[in-house]
Amino acid sequence: MGEELIDTQMPRRRVTDPEEALALLERAVPGLTGLRRPARAVIDWTVFEEGLGARLPSDFKHLAEWYPTFDIGGFLLVALPEPGEEGPALEGTLGALDVLADAWLGPGPGPGLSAHPAPGGLLPWGESCDSDKFMWSTTGPTPQDWVVTVATRGGAWWHFGGGAVQFLAEYCTGGLEPWGLPPIDLDISPS
Repeated sequence: MGEELIDTQMPRRRVTDPEEALALLERAVPGLTGLRRPARAVIDWTVFEEGLGARLPSDFKHLAEWYPTFDIGGFLLVALPEPGEEGPALEGTLGALDVLADAWLGPGPGPGLSAHPAPGGLLPWGESCDSDKFMWSTTGPTPQDWVVTVATRGGAWWHFGGGAVQFLAEYCTGGLEPWGLPPIDLDISPS
């Protein structure tokens, strides 16, 4: 598809505490708290993580335990596992991995990245209505070290040197340059 990796944007400070990251996102998107569960959900992460062959970052797990799947501005869908629905959520992620491997990372010119479970492979966690992809680059000693990789439909590929929840907060506040992405509307809706 002719894509090239543009660069990496680094946050001023990487937020690794899941509660702090969630608080940043809730401040960035005030309407989000209207979807917050009254109690922390119990998600069987073992089913999900064993099926993927990887543990997931704690900020993402914390987000999923407090929120259902939602979209921001009718643009960015954040697909989160629901209690009792871990199997279908896993199937959805595996399907997204297949699409990523076949349509975005297939043979030919590209950014030179691979899909999970390849070492350091990309693992999707979100998608836009324009088919932009939001993924983790599964590099580093623990999932908390993973960075976000963005692939836009227009061909821009770039990294954000923080976790998924911090990425969402900084995208929504304008704290990062949205290379190849439109400005985002902060309306929230469950999906």
